[in-house]
Amino acid sequence: MRNALGLMLASVGAAVVIAAVWFWTSSPRADLTVAATLSAPPAERLAGTASAKPIPIPKDVEVTATIPAKPPVPPQPKAACANPDALGVSRVVEIDTTGGPGFGFEHFKQLDLLADKEIVLTFDDGPWPVNTPSVLKSLADECTKAVFFPIGKHATYHPEILKQVAAAGHSVGAHTWSHANLNSKKMNEQQARDEIEKGFSAVKLALGAAPSPFFRFPQLQHGPATVSYLGSRNVAIFSCDLDSFDFKAKDATQVINSVLTKLEKSGKGIILMHDFQKHTAEALPVLLRRLKAGGYKVVHMKAKAPLQTLAEYDEAVVKDMKLPVASTRPVNNVVQTVTE
Repeated sequence: MRNALGLMLASVGAAVVIAAVWFWTSSPRADLTVAATLSAPPAERLAGTASAKPIPIPKDVEVTATIPAKPPVPPQPKAACANPDALGVSRVVEIDTTGGPGFGFEHFKQLDLLADKEIVLTFDDGPWPVNTPSVLKSLADECTKAVFFPIGKHATYHPEILKQVAAAGHSVGAHTWSHANLNSKKMNEQQARDEIEKGFSAVKLALGAAPSPFFRFPQLQHGPATVSYLGSRNVAIFSCDLDSFDFKAKDATQVINSVLTKLEKSGKGIILMHDFQKHTAEALPVLLRRLKAGGYKVVHMKAKAPLQTLAEYDEAVVKDMKLPVASTRPVNNVVQTVTE
């Protein structure tokens, strides 16, 4: 009798336990709790845990990573190059021009920034009609960049062309006001400074923006006084590693052969050419393709900060050009449409 009664009590207890488990696992409140956790967006789940007390990390546990507060911003894609086999730009270097560093082993051997097979393309004496735009097209076709050293007077003659140079992403320095030899015995220190500063101011006027503090001496002729002055103005001085002597070439083929022959010997370097020269403009499409085929890589030199030109020379350039003072009248007071 007692055994039968015990068996009945055990059966009733088991039924109560089963009913309680069923109620908890299948109740609507439990379903809602699980669903809310699974469907909550990550931001809400993080917000909920942020207010909770931090879990202490045991001393014997090594922390190998942390979750950033915000995901990193992905790098902006570069502009696509239409030419899949273009020469391109292998790397861009930013130049701190403090103190007037010198580049180009022809005269300055302290700073060796190029690895084997690396080159810097540079062009002097522009801007000039036909030739400079032709050079720009060749560079654009190969998706590559260069450093330009325009003459101040030429910049005032053809500001629209120089604007195209800057708009294409090339670096623009200066090459004096009138291409004077600053190391000539007839040139005193003040005259040399005037040539330098006026050249930069003319480039600024043409661009509508400050140029890079990059300077190349005409004929690569420099003296200690002008070098020291450029250093005081924090302007980098560019010589070259190889001179194309394109101004002496009788045709485009000579320009190409001159550059490639010298590059084979040096293996790398800053190349001096002239966008002013017709044969250089004609040679450039083939030369750039030959450089690509030879395994050479272009380095683009950019200034860390633009040059602050001097107001007195800015004014002198405007005065020499005999430009009127900028009008304050609105355009509709100056220009009236009379027919359409």
